[in-house]
Amino acid sequence: MRTPLATVILPAKDASPYIGTALETLLRQFDDPGALKLVAIDDGSSDDTGAQMRHYAERFDHAEVVTNSHPVGLASARNQGLAHVEGDAFCFLDGDDWMQPHRLQVLTERLRELSCDFLRTDHVRVTGSKRVLKRAPYAWRGISASPRDAILPTDDTTMVDYPFAWAGIFHRRILDRGLATFSDGLFTAEDRPWIWRLHLQANSFAVVDAPAVLYRRGVPTSLTQVRDRRQLDFARALAQTVEIVEQDDEAHRFMPKVAWTALALSSHQFVRSRRMEPALRREMRESIRHLLASLPKSDVDVALSRFEASRRRVLARTLRKAGQVT
Repeated sequence: MRTPLATVILPAKDASPYIGTALETLLRQFDDPGALKLVAIDDGSSDDTGAQMRHYAERFDHAEVVTNSHPVGLASARNQGLAHVEGDAFCFLDGDDWMQPHRLQVLTERLRELSCDFLRTDHVRVTGSKRVLKRAPYAWRGISASPRDAILPTDDTTMVDYPFAWAGIFHRRILDRGLATFSDGLFTAEDRPWIWRLHLQANSFAVVDAPAVLYRRGVPTSLTQVRDRRQLDFARALAQTVEIVEQDDEAHRFMPKVAWTALALSSHQFVRSRRMEPALRREMRESIRHLLASLPKSDVDVALSRFEASRRRVLARTLRKAGQVT
């Protein structure tokens, strides 16, 4: 049996209502069924997610199912999948999302034609019966470019603000260079340090058109919906991003973007934290205070000068405690 062209890494926890759709669409990605390898990770599910994975695995020419006795989180589960990659290309899919037919066949062909380290695509956001196309924030399509050139400008949406791991495909050399790995143990915002490392250290990328990946929003078990202590990993993930940029030779160029992002996301988290339990909310605020204290004051000042007044008010108390404003 020949080596597959691409591997798809599919981690899921308690995704029973959706996992069948994700797996069924993966069977329609290549004209040659042997071109795709499935690596499915049942991350400590309490429903029949794992059983459905094992059932579908029998329909793939190449498939492995990894079972975790307890949840390790999306970042660590994806890392488990990376250890089983075969072929020159790999990608990610979450258990409540799905792909249009032949998406991976198109992306594998484009990856080879453009000789890029990785490709990124648009995606379709699905909320109930509503579908909205979300475009990757990069103006040039189908052209190989430096990933570093897609990080700026500071105060506009760029490719590092589009961190979705499943919105693209990656050449195996990204894995071999250690750029595909996520920070173990992060339960949310795991893709923030990951996307920054990728854009700072990979050599080439492109944004291309392809059949869509559909991203399901509003799922009750999604971390975008829950308000428990897993959300505290947000500040830890952003702190790791700061460290990654600080170690770069052009840190002075990119740190204003990190500061802008940290302030913008922190203000969003403050609003969300109003629905948390008081003790957890205090812990969230303390973790954000430490994050904001680590940012260069000059970059914080510039970012704040461009924020609307409502956002500055949300941040004001914590910025004072962080020593960033008087």
